[in-house]
Amino acid sequence: MMTPQEIKEGLAFPCGRWEAEPLLGSIYGQEELDAVTEAIKASMDFRNGFGFSSEPIFAFEKAMADYVGVRYAIAVNSCGPGMDIVMRSLHLQPGEEVIVPSINYDAAPLCVLGAGGNVVWGESRAEDYMLDPADVERKITPNTRAILAVSIHGLTPPMDEYLAIAARHPHPKWGPPKVILDAARAVGGDYKGTKTGKLGYATIYSFHTMKNMTTLGEGGMIVTDDEALNKFAHGVRMYGRFEHAWGTSNVMTKVQAAVGLVQLKKLDSFIAGRRRVAKERNELLKDVPEFTLPADRECREHTFYLYALTMCDAWAGYKRDKLVEMMRERYSIICWVANPPIYTVNSYVAEKCGTNTPYSEQLAEHILCIPIHPAMTTEENRHICAALLTCIEELR
Repeated sequence: MMTPQEIKEGLAFPCGRWEAEPLLGSIYGQEELDAVTEAIKASMDFRNGFGFSSEPIFAFEKAMADYVGVRYAIAVNSCGPGMDIVMRSLHLQPGEEVIVPSINYDAAPLCVLGAGGNVVWGESRAEDYMLDPADVERKITPNTRAILAVSIHGLTPPMDEYLAIAARHPHPKWGPPKVILDAARAVGGDYKGTKTGKLGYATIYSFHTMKNMTTLGEGGMIVTDDEALNKFAHGVRMYGRFEHAWGTSNVMTKVQAAVGLVQLKKLDSFIAGRRRVAKERNELLKDVPEFTLPADRECREHTFYLYALTMCDAWAGYKRDKLVEMMRERYSIICWVANPPIYTVNSYVAEKCGTNTPYSEQLAEHILCIPIHPAMTTEENRHICAALLTCIEELR
């Protein structure tokens, strides 16, 4: 924990405003500007144009597949459409179910609903807010077609446990339920000696402007070892023409892909930057009784897209919210809760999927995410921690 003198010095450093999710999550430089310029120049010839099924999109897909260690990668215009495509590949029938953690973002339940499936809410576990394998075991049925996990704060969930559960409970027609990972917040992460995205039926990444790497503000990628999914995804991402299926336009542009190739080469350095900040912060905030630190204390697998503290019971709810208010008003440091059960903030999801994860509702009252970014300096990090500890001291 910081000493009183360190807190005083930290507060004296001019930090400026910090968002909980900075509006640019990666770092851009001259290389990205050059890639954009070259891609535009190459597209100015009317024989080439900007295209939608050409280089450097293919090169970006191959580079991503090689990075993760999978056979296939499919570039799309955003993570959400990528999730829609993966879920549609299951050809869900009426009454078939997908287990989804309620501590989540809107995209996960919506992709199940859009594909005609039933959402079965899963509870999350306290130590890392991941979909609880024990609850999956309780809720899996002969109608379960998939387990849709999420890397909620940038840590990879226990994929091997989900796969083992799926193997023990095969669907009577389709075999073991597919294990799918929404890794919108975890591209570049690690999991038990593999890259996040190696295990399971499919993983979907986001390249939105706030994410660990970004392709001009939007974009996404599906990665898989499944040949049939690769064929389906490539076939439907442009109006479904090549799969004799419903589809819309989900293509990535050449300019986005050109930037993606540059960002991917830098991705490990971005994750290293986030882990550096998290490791420094773990020392600055250790042994504070009001909260516990994020999972992966050694900072070896987590991408730290978000740095999520867990407030103790006495500070859950009202006191946590008061702390958020004080950090914003006094220091222009914006903290937030990522994420309460999605049915509590999306009325359509609540209407269609119900509201039945009471443990996760209580758990979400403890979440507090404070700003993090790979370019954050040690001085800025110390200022944020000093502000947090000052507000806590006043609220005690």
